[in-house]
Amino acid sequence: METHRDIEALIGMMARLPGFGPRSARRAVLHLVKRRDTQLLPLAELMREVGRAVRTCLNCGNLATSDICGICAADKRANGQICVVEDVADLWAMERAQVFDGRYHVLGGTLSPLDDVGPEDLSIPKLRDRIAAEGVEEVILALNATVEGQTTAHYVSRELEPTGVRISGLAQGVPVGGELDYLDDGTLRAALSSRKPF
Repeated sequence: METHRDIEALIGMMARLPGFGPRSARRAVLHLVKRRDTQLLPLAELMREVGRAVRTCLNCGNLATSDICGICAADKRANGQICVVEDVADLWAMERAQVFDGRYHVLGGTLSPLDDVGPEDLSIPKLRDRIAAEGVEEVILALNATVEGQTTAHYVSRELEPTGVRISGLAQGVPVGGELDYLDDGTLRAALSSRKPF
């Protein structure tokens, strides 16, 4: 039956999304099909519109509906700081927390030989160009506290040394409200090595 094949194809596509497996994709698709007019069709139209309108910011790599995103276009964000993140989700997390008022640079991943991601796959040359063009004084490396994230941070730091820009990283360690007994060994180690005067 043709319809059944189409639904199975949709389930297959959904199962490829992060957070979905075959079962959860099947449940989501069946839920949407049962609510065709109120959820499935509006969702399909919205996805089509987003697919048409959204593009990658030519400057920083954020997502936007124009060639330059609102953060890069805002003069007040040109404060001499660029926060380097792994991907757009990290940029959005920083914006949601309202902890940074400069500009961003999305690397597009982290160095990972196992996943065949090398320096040429990251937007490091564009970052160097921006440092010169935008009069950047500080680059904040806000990469994940994983082996790949820290390896990438060290690599980017070495690559930016000739620019003379100040390079800093996020402090790591005990989260606010965290109890030592519940923290993993790596977090405790990072907290101790990143200690500061009291």
